[in-house]
Amino acid sequence: MEKIEKPLDSWREELDEQQFHICRLGGTERAFTGEYYATKTPGIYHCVCCGAALFDSDAKYDSGSGWPSYFQPVSKEAITEYEDFSHGMHRIEVRCGACESHLGHVFPDGPRPTGLRYCINSASLKLVPRA
Repeated sequence: MEKIEKPLDSWREELDEQQFHICRLGGTERAFTGEYYATKTPGIYHCVCCGAALFDSDAKYDSGSGWPSYFQPVSKEAITEYEDFSHGMHRIEVRCGACESHLGHVFPDGPRPTGLRYCINSASLKLVPRA
């Protein structure tokens, strides 16, 4: 996957305030407030920053967490994972594999077949419905 790098000021000009705070500064949206947490529209969820395909709606499920949740990304290359020790916790941060946009975190309490729960901020995504 081709890596996309831009200065922070360029991202600030391209994204709205919430998208910038979440995607470029590692913030989060409040539970049950994001555009996609309850969406059931079939399609592919892309990175709002660079347009890379990240998650398929076929892997989306209701985790009850208040954020869109998926049991797997569209490919291993679609995301990167980093250890996150912020807020006094140890978590695994998930970023876009192309532009390193902060997406959310992955937890080992998801459904089969992977047992993973990718808990993703709606503001970091753009749903492209299936035709």
